[in-house]
Amino acid sequence: MRNTMLAVVKPQAAPGIEIREVKRPTYGASDVLVKVKVASICGTDLHIYEWDRWAQKRIHPPLIPGHEFCGEVVEFGNEVTNVREGDFVSAEMHVACGKCLQCRTGEAHICQRVKIIGVDADGAFAEYVVIPESNIWRLDPAIPQEYASILDPLGNAVHAALAGEIAAKTVAITGCGPIGLFSIAVARALGAAQVFAIEVNEHRRRIAKQMKADFTLDPAKDDVTSLVMEQTGGLGVDVVLEMAGHPQAIRTAFDIVRRGGRISLLGLTSKPVSLNFSEDIIFKGITIQGINGRRMYQTWYQMTALLKNQKLDLHPVITDRIAIEDFSKGMDRLKTGESSKILVYPNGLVSSGSLRRDPVG
Repeated sequence: MRNTMLAVVKPQAAPGIEIREVKRPTYGASDVLVKVKVASICGTDLHIYEWDRWAQKRIHPPLIPGHEFCGEVVEFGNEVTNVREGDFVSAEMHVACGKCLQCRTGEAHICQRVKIIGVDADGAFAEYVVIPESNIWRLDPAIPQEYASILDPLGNAVHAALAGEIAAKTVAITGCGPIGLFSIAVARALGAAQVFAIEVNEHRRRIAKQMKADFTLDPAKDDVTSLVMEQTGGLGVDVVLEMAGHPQAIRTAFDIVRRGGRISLLGLTSKPVSLNFSEDIIFKGITIQGINGRRMYQTWYQMTALLKNQKLDLHPVITDRIAIEDFSKGMDRLKTGESSKILVYPNGLVSSGSLRRDPVG
């Protein structure tokens, strides 16, 4: 095995990235070295690439980003006991401290001192990545690599959906980025009675229809509240999965949820949002949940079961596949709004100079 590897590098505190040949990472006694097969681009990676206000506060270059991936175990430290060379794996990239109140009471996904691989430490946009054994997730080889590379955002969708009852419930999803689109598939697999997908982007609405949403609504043109009320007998939906983080989407969520219903909030806001606590929450008797990451490791067991039983069709969300050398092209593609999930191949399965796009009907 050579001592260098190809990687996407954020070299300095400025917009952009570089593709560099860098040293292959070293690993400790309790770490696992994984050869990356497929990685996936997330909105967080775009923030890092563009060097926006959030990135300026959080990221400390040089950094190899990337926190969604799958790969094969190639080496490991002498204290590792549960993985073997050749294992097909992904990983929970939130590394919890294991010592705070949250970690010690079953809430490690909201650890006070969490570190994220690909954000706070070198990540998976490279030929190799180092993961603590505690965070490795062994996978059934029958799970397709492209699905295995997107378990991080799929886990967000599973966590949000399964934060309460969903079988035989009416469900609205506000915001159909990749996690919102995955939420449609999850809600369907779990037996939701009706699914409303609410999204201003036409490309995303088309994919939402492919994901088998019953209604795809454009909040810029449609009277969403009236249409939802009409379809639910004037009650509103049982569950809203809020994935947009936009003030108007959040407003819509509170307008369309029924009395006694549930709103699970995952979308991140860029500024404070005003609510009328009396009318929006107290008198309606609703449950509001903040959804952060994936429950460690309950969510991983849940989504693995769904995938192994072939309950989820996620292919419509995967719109592009690129070689690692074309990472900047992937960023440009993501910014058009005409792309959803972009997969990155460090091993060159997609030839450099090409940007493969999957058709969207």
